[in-house]
Amino acid sequence: MNIHATAVALNPGRAVLILGAAGAGKSELALRLMAYGARLVADDRVDLTARDGEVWARAPATISGMIEMRGVGILRADPLPSARIVLVVDLDRTETERLPPQRVHELLGVRLPLVLRLQRGHLDVAVLQWLKGGRVA
Repeated sequence: MNIHATAVALNPGRAVLILGAAGAGKSELALRLMAYGARLVADDRVDLTARDGEVWARAPATISGMIEMRGVGILRADPLPSARIVLVVDLDRTETERLPPQRVHELLGVRLPLVLRLQRGHLDVAVLQWLKGGRVA
């Protein structure tokens, strides 16, 4: 399955899939996470496969190692060849709850935790910590 999205990972086993319309900020969030040490998996288009109840992401060969930043251009990055998705972020919807319920997004028959766009500018560090340690409740 190939979708319009971006994926970055702290390591091959802990990646976030970032969803959103064109211009929603997928690449910007990815670059912020990369500045904290995450690695690019794929930008703009992501190939997804399900294996043993997990979703794995990789870049189509034609765009591997490239990430676009509006107003800057296409940047090079050292990509991971593939990574397991453990979190989905949807930038098209905004979170309104202070302590939201555990939301889920289903991909290829796999239910994954979902986080929505935050009203304040700390989504990058929240996602980074999620990738490191997950969510308690």
